[in-house]
Amino acid sequence: MGSSASSSRIAFRLLAAVAGLVAWWLLYRHLSEIAAWLTYSVGGLERGSHFGAAVEFFVFEAPKVLMLLVLVVFGVGVVRTFFTPERTRRLLAGRRESVGNVLAALLGTVTPFCSCSAVPLFIGFVTAGVPLGVTFSFLVSAPMVNEVALVLLFGMFGWKVAALYLGMGLIIAIVAGWILGRLRLEKYVESWVYENGSNRTADGEVLPSMSWGERVQAGVVVVREIVGRVWLYVLIGIAVGAGIHGFVPENFMASIMGRDAWWSVPLAVLLGVPMYSNAAGIIPIVQALLGKGAALGTVLAFMMSVIGLSLPEAIILRQVLKPRLIATFFGVVAGGILLVGYLFNLVL
Repeated sequence: MGSSASSSRIAFRLLAAVAGLVAWWLLYRHLSEIAAWLTYSVGGLERGSHFGAAVEFFVFEAPKVLMLLVLVVFGVGVVRTFFTPERTRRLLAGRRESVGNVLAALLGTVTPFCSCSAVPLFIGFVTAGVPLGVTFSFLVSAPMVNEVALVLLFGMFGWKVAALYLGMGLIIAIVAGWILGRLRLEKYVESWVYENGSNRTADGEVLPSMSWGERVQAGVVVVREIVGRVWLYVLIGIAVGAGIHGFVPENFMASIMGRDAWWSVPLAVLLGVPMYSNAAGIIPIVQALLGKGAALGTVLAFMMSVIGLSLPEAIILRQVLKPRLIATFFGVVAGGILLVGYLFNLVL
């Protein structure tokens, strides 16, 4: 009897999940028509007006981004049950440095760690014997190339742009980590970091065994935590993008961030570093900039610098790194982002 009731609950949850995905897909496919209807038929705004265009952009993008965010964060929450910081350290420790750079960059794309986690991860990696360059490969790819960025790029620009971003982000992470490893900058790590690790054991934490039901529940919890924390920033980002979309002249934006202006890429990187946002907040702005004539390479360089290089991250890292190493790290990664920006502008 108990087994039958348990099977019925599992079947019900499965059917509910399938029905939810079907409803999600149908709503997602028709968001454009719904947004136009709400803006012009219900809202009574004039088609072709600046304000109407801005409102339509917001009404379309807000549910679109939030729907994608919920779906992707749920998946990340499930993935998180397989990866803990300690497990990631063990995977990277003891690897050859060149192999470690590649593995660290790939792990960074599938593990849910952002630049806010830089200090504890850095300490854990160093004390576990992970080479400094390998650690930096992970710290570049984890915030810059993540599931949220890739899925939102795919949803807004198609698979080609998402694949190019993935490939170039991994290359930056791998090469930057390799270069930093060749420079032998360990002496610019604060000495207390190594002292802190002298009493650590190599075994670390044990990942608990979880059923798939528990993993799904963990995904739901992560959705509540992350989406509940960032939804306001997402809407602010979309509102900024709507303003750009509706009111900023195309010629003006093209003159500042177009491919013909050689200085546009370094300017975009300089503008991005003082900012701090995640992919969900910055990609709607990127979409609006592209719609106004900005070059793809320039706006991707801007996005990479916002996500992967930020002033708050530098302040956090100062707790474990000396200024010279922070400056070197930022310089190497910024150089890679500049190359990506110019390359995208050249070939696309």
